[in-house]
Amino acid sequence: MTDHSFAFFRRAGDGFEPTPMAQSMWGGGQLHGVAIGGLLARAAEETVLAEGRSDLVPARFHVDLFRPARMLPTTTTAAVVRISPRLALVDTMVLQEDRPVARATTSFLLPTEEPPGRVWSSDARAEVPPASVVPESDEPRVPFFASAAPWSDNFGDHQNDGRHAVWHTGVPMVAGETPTPFQAVASIGDTTSMVTNWGSGGVEFINTDYSLALVRRPVGQEIGLRALDHVSRDGIAVGTAEVFDRAGPLGSATVTALANTRRTVDFGQDSGDTHQANPGA
Repeated sequence: MTDHSFAFFRRAGDGFEPTPMAQSMWGGGQLHGVAIGGLLARAAEETVLAEGRSDLVPARFHVDLFRPARMLPTTTTAAVVRISPRLALVDTMVLQEDRPVARATTSFLLPTEEPPGRVWSSDARAEVPPASVVPESDEPRVPFFASAAPWSDNFGDHQNDGRHAVWHTGVPMVAGETPTPFQAVASIGDTTSMVTNWGSGGVEFINTDYSLALVRRPVGQEIGLRALDHVSRDGIAVGTAEVFDRAGPLGSATVTALANTRRTVDFGQDSGDTHQANPGA
């Protein structure tokens, strides 16, 4: 049973108060994108449900992280841009001190039947970590990674230039609530940056946005990401990852990032303690 006190935010009046779990490893009292993205997804999903459209599936979720979000009282806003029989488009914002610090656009689509034609699709899909290492559970826990090293929750093992993958379990956005599968995948989408930008020198890029493209809701709270590509030049990077769960592929995720070598997240300095890192990353 989920521990509802284990969450990124607590309710505070008409808004939310960040918990220590929401603090970023970049430091400076900054909120991490997992918490911000999850709060934006929560606002979008609640807005569509309030319209009576539980038949729609979240298909695209794009987040812009344009100001540092701090450990301060936080509110969200949501607006329906368009709603029709087959789709809904919702804009959401996270605000602190009455100014926006992040925004998201979420597209919800109506599922139909698959067309009869055949289309090429990759057969080289990511695999979930073995149950002997990561037993099936919807309880929040420290992420597990694979890279040039095998699956483990010791972050120091994975400070290398191998192909990275992560297996996350969704953390509640707000104390007392169970995250929906969409909130879980929407928040975990921010870790696309960690999967695609983590190398031998640590995480030396900080993402300014991230996008998810999904074909269905996840099954449960467990979400995997595996790097597909990393391209960088002149301090600008683009990373792409596949998104999957225990039922198979979900879609893909992308991030755009800037070099941030003055504040690198370096897990190689003290690998003995890094398995205790924040599950929000």
